[in-house]
Amino acid sequence: MKRNQLILGLVVLAILVGFAVWGRDRIHFDFGTFRAQLALADWKMIAVGMGCIYLAYAFRSIRWAYLLRHNKKVPLLSLLGTQVIGFTAIALIGRVADPVRPYLVAKKTGLPISNQIAVYIVERLFDFGSMALVFSIAMLGIPTAQIIKATSHSGALNHLGNAFPALAPFLARYGGLVLTFAGVLFLIAVKVSGEVVALFLERALGLISHKLGNSVAEKIRSFRSGLDAMQSKTDVLVVSSLSIGMWLLIASSYICTCRAFVASPELRSITVSNCVLLMITSGGASIIQLPVIGWFTQIGLVAAAIVNFFGASNEASTACAATLLLVTFLCVVPVGLIWAQFEHVSLRKVTEASGHLEEDLQAAGSTE
Repeated sequence: MKRNQLILGLVVLAILVGFAVWGRDRIHFDFGTFRAQLALADWKMIAVGMGCIYLAYAFRSIRWAYLLRHNKKVPLLSLLGTQVIGFTAIALIGRVADPVRPYLVAKKTGLPISNQIAVYIVERLFDFGSMALVFSIAMLGIPTAQIIKATSHSGALNHLGNAFPALAPFLARYGGLVLTFAGVLFLIAVKVSGEVVALFLERALGLISHKLGNSVAEKIRSFRSGLDAMQSKTDVLVVSSLSIGMWLLIASSYICTCRAFVASPELRSITVSNCVLLMITSGGASIIQLPVIGWFTQIGLVAAAIVNFFGASNEASTACAATLLLVTFLCVVPVGLIWAQFEHVSLRKVTEASGHLEEDLQAAGSTE
């Protein structure tokens, strides 16, 4: 894993250096204007954006504690440290640190790690569904022409739009809701007949790869055990409300940060719908998060989106993209490092331990 991550990091670094050399004489960028954009920004609004992000971590803690309540009741904010430290690990080490949060919760509560990984899977499903709902509602306020322009950067949607002009905007507006609806149907199927679904996928995918079939079946079983955390319609409603509230806070953070750049007309008057569109772009850019190097790739991708979608200058777009990374992703790092010291947690050690535990669980599942 470390070797593959190192190779990938070197490849990305080489691409970034090559792009910098290529664009040095082709892309006009005034560092003086860039600094002026930062200096003229309304840092009170940026602070409000950070506050929204920290409040979103509190929502994550409450949601996780609520999902645990049928196994063990814990104070709603007692897991806040596990969320803050876990996301700090992701920011500094990369997506390989994703299992840190369930690992830390398991250590703190004394519950099995398999149970926490199941809760993590359920949490991610609600994240995706809530984000898709917020995105689809926001897309109703964006003109079709702007959606077509935004989707033109996607090769698949672009080809689809050429063949079926009305289909690409429809998928851009409602694709998230369609996928969420499909996810809800899948959730119901797993909840009602999880073992049947696991066996079916294990046999079907086993025709391609026995290892793949076992791995998918074990994830379905873990997901099924995670759904045991929700035993009533009230549970689903509470977890859904917390998830939607959390993503509304994240969207508010984006709005505050973008509008803080008062020296850029395009950014200071950005609409809520456009901000949500930018949030989706930023989220897509952060899926493959490499340590440190990934910060610059994310800034570059988000800045390019601001230029292309909204017509802001390169300097304002880069300043906004860098600040968005700081507010929505990196602002947790100082608090997380301090919290880890108080908890006597080594980020690198817990990342390695959580990764090994996940591999052990998969191996154990494949031998049963």
